[in-house]
Amino acid sequence: MNLLYDLAIIGGGPAGVSAGVYAARKRLKTIFITETFGGQSTESVGIENWIGTINIPGAEFGKMLENHLRAYAGDFVEIKLNKVNKVDKFNKEFQVKCEDGEIFTAKTVLIATGSTRRKLEIPGAQEFENKGITYCASCDGPLFSGQDVVVIGGGNAGFESAAQLLAYAKSVTLLNRSDVLKADEVTVERVSKHPNMRVIKNAVPKEVKGDKFVNALVYEENGETKELLVTGIFVEIGLVPTTSFVKGLAELNQYGQIIVDPKTQMTSVEGLWAAGDSTDGLYHQNNVAAGDAVKALEDIYLHIHTK
Repeated sequence: MNLLYDLAIIGGGPAGVSAGVYAARKRLKTIFITETFGGQSTESVGIENWIGTINIPGAEFGKMLENHLRAYAGDFVEIKLNKVNKVDKFNKEFQVKCEDGEIFTAKTVLIATGSTRRKLEIPGAQEFENKGITYCASCDGPLFSGQDVVVIGGGNAGFESAAQLLAYAKSVTLLNRSDVLKADEVTVERVSKHPNMRVIKNAVPKEVKGDKFVNALVYEENGETKELLVTGIFVEIGLVPTTSFVKGLAELNQYGQIIVDPKTQMTSVEGLWAAGDSTDGLYHQNNVAAGDAVKALEDIYLHIHTK
């Protein structure tokens, strides 16, 4: 007979690790499953907005999270490096099925698998990733102080990134594929009026150029090929939530994000919570993910001990 855990935590980013530390401190018998530690931020050259840490490279950030969890895990949090393929619920218990065939049974589940950035797929993009191409303005913006940068994507995320970058960069150019901007009108108006901001519509990225680092972006505007001399390219063309393994169990929105109650982080399924970038939360950042996970853990503890 399989061991019945109090809690299964899936994901090793800031949300998952925060939940794991709290689970250990609250002495919940927990199975913690992740492929890696650190989440998306491991791709960042330097993280400057993780509270309490002035600057830390992404790889070190992931290791720091792992070390924190392992220091507290003790006899309560069992850590498994594995990939989850499916989560099912039978009566009041959850079954977490892993890629290698191993199955874990738990009373409650917290999903903290985050999301992956939709990548820029043009010549030079892969070569210059982390060498001028970045997917996190809040993480890497200060590294481009006094420089000319470009944001790709005309949604709210693109304009919010541009707004952050205007505090550091010499100039910010935003490229939008069509003549219609998806961002809220008030956001577009507020950001666009900045003297160092420029928006180019009907602009399709074609190639990233550079030497050791990015120095230009080639794009096509209304059929004409043009080139921007920039040292930073911030890509905001969407996120792909890592939630396929709960499709058919939890309620997802049109983007594949798990719908949660913002007060508790509980999903549409009793006993199932989610936190961080895999959810439909309004803001997706490391500190927000960690806070959401702590919120979820408090609710999970009450659920286990009062229901």
